[in-house]
Amino acid sequence: MERALEKTLAKDYMNKIRKLFDEQFVLDLFCREVLPHYSAFKSISRVEIRPYKDLVWDTTYHVVIGFNTYFLKPDGTEIKIPIFCSAHSDEPRENVYKALKYLWTHNFPGGFVDIPDPIFYSDDFRGTFYRGLRGDNMLHYIKNQDYEAVRHLVSLSARLFARLHSLPTSPDANVNPHNSRIRTVIPGLEKIYREMGERYNNKYNADLKKIYDYLTEREDKFFMSGQPLTLIHGDAHPENIIVTALDRIGLIDFTDLCLGDFARDLGAFSQQLEYKILYKVGDEDFAAEMKSLFLTDYLRAANKELTADLQARIDLYYNWTAVRTATYWFLRFGHDEKRAEILLEKVKNNLKL
Repeated sequence: MERALEKTLAKDYMNKIRKLFDEQFVLDLFCREVLPHYSAFKSISRVEIRPYKDLVWDTTYHVVIGFNTYFLKPDGTEIKIPIFCSAHSDEPRENVYKALKYLWTHNFPGGFVDIPDPIFYSDDFRGTFYRGLRGDNMLHYIKNQDYEAVRHLVSLSARLFARLHSLPTSPDANVNPHNSRIRTVIPGLEKIYREMGERYNNKYNADLKKIYDYLTEREDKFFMSGQPLTLIHGDAHPENIIVTALDRIGLIDFTDLCLGDFARDLGAFSQQLEYKILYKVGDEDFAAEMKSLFLTDYLRAANKELTADLQARIDLYYNWTAVRTATYWFLRFGHDEKRAEILLEKVKNNLKL
């Protein structure tokens, strides 16, 4: 049995990220790197591993791993604390660590807002380790058709993004500058065109190029206008909103935090909120109501006016998020071409292309 275990571990460790799926290795790592951050505890007794994203190939990887970590108090009492690791072989997650540190330094969490607490960055794994948040995300309440809860969460989310967009924008806030513009957001337009062309024999590439040319041209006008940039989340959608307590919500996944147009968070969140309600519940009236509520409450919290220019920018990012979602369904493992086509046609109609 010991030889079988050695053989299994040897195979796993052909990719170094597999070490983070070995409980003993993680326990030793956490005793060195995590325990010193929690002075109220004398040791860590055990770790339970829960992979959330487990994309591991021969030498590359993209993982999000949860670790139920059991700390021991001096009296021997066990306290479970959720620790997470976000790691990517080709896109080091140091920016996530820097983003969280910046947000904590500038007092973004507090009151009704929670965010993960950064612990350390590992250059070896190219991953950030952080204390996670407990709770269900907004999609859970959408799926369960808990309309009153969704209304409350949408209103809190509007206030949360207004707070985020009001934070200082010093140079060290721009932890992911490539993410600021549509044309440079990973994976990049050329890779999208190439993969779509290979899979669908260029069936959709002409439409995609028209759409992206339209969107990038209009985004460029904003960046050339001299209007101030804002600290934005960059991937605003209901699954990144966590209910942490009564009248408290958490925001997660700061991989895309950058300086950009705040309308991007508004357009992206509006599109995904509407899309999730329509897809999971099929209630068009409720989807429209929530989309309107989010924008109304945001404008009130941010003390902003909905000008024609702002509405156009929100629409721009709404349609960009829709076409990104379409591309996801076109290219994902177990793709859904029909579902993607519906979104693509909607964007073409919206933009009159």
